[in-house]
Amino acid sequence: MKTDDDCLFCKIVAGDIPATVVRESARTVAFRDISPQAPTHVLVIPKEHYRDAPELASADPAALAEVVSEGAAVAEAEGLGAFRLVFNTGAEAGQSVFHTHAHVLGGRTMQWPPG
Repeated sequence: MKTDDDCLFCKIVAGDIPATVVRESARTVAFRDISPQAPTHVLVIPKEHYRDAPELASADPAALAEVVSEGAAVAEAEGLGAFRLVFNTGAEAGQSVFHTHAHVLGGRTMQWPPG
């Protein structure tokens, strides 16, 4: 499995850093964000390390599809009738951990445009 020893999310996958896991599959882990931006804010990540969503899409499209479907499963389990699924790509877009992750946000009315 592809990992990065310096990656915060790889350390969560390895169990070296604790997280509040809400869902796990063979290829993904979903856990609560430590700085939530909505009443429900869960991150869904692939267990393998890929820098961002475009890199994951190129290398393993099925894994990206699983991240998205797990995001929907998290939203359903959290009782969200509506939710936002966000992938930030690059520092200027707000990505601060460079391991692909989807934000599942819900539990309040979302504004448009975001940011």
